[in-house]
Amino acid sequence: MAKVQASSLRKGNVVDMDGKLYVVLTSQNIHPGKGTPVTQLDMRRISDGVKVSERYRTTEQVERAFVDEREFSFLYEDGEGFHFMNPQTYDQIVVPADVIGDSAGYLQDGMLVMVSTHNEVPIAIEMPSRVVLEIVDTEPAMKGQTASSSYKPATLSNGARTMVPPYISAGTKVVILTEDGSYVERAKE
Repeated sequence: MAKVQASSLRKGNVVDMDGKLYVVLTSQNIHPGKGTPVTQLDMRRISDGVKVSERYRTTEQVERAFVDEREFSFLYEDGEGFHFMNPQTYDQIVVPADVIGDSAGYLQDGMLVMVSTHNEVPIAIEMPSRVVLEIVDTEPAMKGQTASSSYKPATLSNGARTMVPPYISAGTKVVILTEDGSYVERAKE
């Protein structure tokens, strides 16, 4: 743990307030015409996801928690959680389902992800921004329907649903954004 000035905190930093860890979502330095400059921090408590907003004088000291970020390879999922392996040391780590969240459907065997740990406890996971999945089911294209006019619903190989252009058919591999599950493009084979 180290004390840092509130004005030096940025998005993604982890701070320790009253023994609880918070991840900084936004940081804004405010310099009013009169008075003391302040730093406005919007944060999320890591343990339960509650969002809080705090204001500090820019010179105030805040306890910064150092988080270890390492690349891990996804192995499998079982009753304990999601198992990952460090490709350099072959150490394995189990990440609970609540830390993975909605990203679980996009995990694929051998996929490399960034796992953030604090005191050897996983607190966050960063997925690749895009994944390649196969279209399992979609409606056939209608005659006269153009590519720019509308999208049609499709089911992906992970069970998720998304909207795809009319020329995409079942069996096609597509690139999907992991952030919101939206279609990007047809995968290049």
